[in-house]
Amino acid sequence: MKQLLIYCRPGFEKEAAAEIQDRAGQMGCPGFARAKDDSGYVVYECFQPEDGDLLARKLPFRELIFARQMLVVWAELNDLPLDDRIAPLVGAAEGMPLCGDIRVETPDTNEGKELSRFCRKFTVPARQALRGKGVLTRAEARNRPTLHLFFTANNRVMLGYSYSYNQSPFHMGIPRLRFPADAPSRSSLKLEEAFHVFIPREEWDTRLTSGLRGVDLGAAPGGWTYQLVARGMMVAAIDNGPMAQSLMDTGQVKHYREDGFKWRPSRKNVYWLVCDMVEKPARVVALMADWLLAEDCQEAIFNLKLPMKKRYAEAVHNLQQLQEKLDQLGGFQIQAKHLYHDREEITVHVCQPRKVAKLEPKA
Repeated sequence: MKQLLIYCRPGFEKEAAAEIQDRAGQMGCPGFARAKDDSGYVVYECFQPEDGDLLARKLPFRELIFARQMLVVWAELNDLPLDDRIAPLVGAAEGMPLCGDIRVETPDTNEGKELSRFCRKFTVPARQALRGKGVLTRAEARNRPTLHLFFTANNRVMLGYSYSYNQSPFHMGIPRLRFPADAPSRSSLKLEEAFHVFIPREEWDTRLTSGLRGVDLGAAPGGWTYQLVARGMMVAAIDNGPMAQSLMDTGQVKHYREDGFKWRPSRKNVYWLVCDMVEKPARVVALMADWLLAEDCQEAIFNLKLPMKKRYAEAVHNLQQLQEKLDQLGGFQIQAKHLYHDREEITVHVCQPRKVAKLEPKA
């Protein structure tokens, strides 16, 4: 249990490697990261035998920016016989923690996509065999660890497990979303994914519901506004560019042709502030901090564009700057993720838990 496996977006292995090496070192779990360009995953080799499991339990997954999933590597099997992959897997799984579910996964690469059909077919017989050997519970148990089979080729697999309280709940760490046919742009999926990642599903009825007001800075043509409108909110869309007529026809959107860096609401009745502007991260950080410190919104989701080099360092720097600004008032919770629908940016969520807790559930 010396290895930790991290899934990431292909092309961001260096960022994921730098992050896990940094965070593991801070926790007193030294080691080194192995990463291959465009592979879609990173392996962190711990120097101490139990540190992989320790990191999987104690390093908060929600705080990792570039990781889609995090799990302990129990065994790595190469040259599996194609006529019987089950037997070696069952043998290798002996002694593992009892798991409550299984996920058969691949890297998010073209090679991985070619394996996806095989993985779907392999899941049922693998589940049955592992249950028969007492590695999996007889029925799905969400309070138990999750068993992962991570195939990098049809005869190569990493067998491991993640803890249910410290993992991504999504297969391959990717929420499966369908692009709404009437959304003005594909950027709409970024905000929808952010809601799935940052907002607990049981709180959607209070934090993502009609009766709330939202502001979308840099809104045109309305991809992010669409997500707020779809949830019944009234939205102020701020952008000098045109908004999709379909959104204006809902009667839920008021379009202000103004500079998003200068516009402010006349009343303090805004719950959501969202922003996806192509601007320098420092400018966006300063703008979001101003809104939050002035209490012109209760929660914010925004994107920070990253440079081509030193993306992890730039992300950490800007998040530290944001934290320092918000410390003037205190009580803010910041979470950042490189989402599946992000490219050269990360998505950041900020809220004050004490204020969120005051929201009354809808009757």
